[in-house]
Amino acid sequence: MRLDKFICKSTQLTRSEATALLHSGIVLVNGEVIKNEAAQVHENNRVTLNGEVLTARASRYIMMHKPADTICSNVDEIYPSVFNYLDVEKAQELHIVGRLDADTTGLILVTDDGRWSYNIITPKKQCAKVYRVQLRDNVSGDIISRFFRGVLLQGEGSLTLPAILDVISPKEVLLTITEGRFHQVKRMFAAVGNRVVALHREQIGDVRLDIEMGQWRYLTAAEVQSF
Repeated sequence: MRLDKFICKSTQLTRSEATALLHSGIVLVNGEVIKNEAAQVHENNRVTLNGEVLTARASRYIMMHKPADTICSNVDEIYPSVFNYLDVEKAQELHIVGRLDADTTGLILVTDDGRWSYNIITPKKQCAKVYRVQLRDNVSGDIISRFFRGVLLQGEGSLTLPAILDVISPKEVLLTITEGRFHQVKRMFAAVGNRVVALHREQIGDVRLDIEMGQWRYLTAAEVQSF
């Protein structure tokens, strides 16, 4: 963890305040003055501020049910931020794992643990995400095999990774993908001549959405460890 982040997680200081204290030379790591805010500290390091030993708060892992017409950002922009629904201290330390478009609803994960979120979003892990998709047109007969083989998105040079499509009704499907290209679900259906009219994420990895829209809860230890 970065030293400035460790200080923030150990105190009520902001990132800029922590950086100022570091530059003043009153922060020691294992007895040595460290002024570099990007220096990495680990669990077995002893960090002191003015002689007081600091202990970082435990990382937070949160599930949220994102409403439509909100954005996956820490601040309001054209649409309000989903963080308006999140009532926790020092929310500015948190980040969203796997963003959704403003008009897309469903499961998002929120944390302050960068290593944990990396394991979810890195393509190497191929973490599965399940979307419920409402379509403009009926699904074609060969779409299951086409999606499993991979489709070529407009403007890209490689096929998408194999995706699993379960047809619920002629215009409703469940789509499971293991990558996160820009607007991927919408672009996949556009590539086969259809259009997404509503999109909802139900699951990431083994974690299923189980709360009402606009609500949030902390993940269980088992859910956190599943990634």
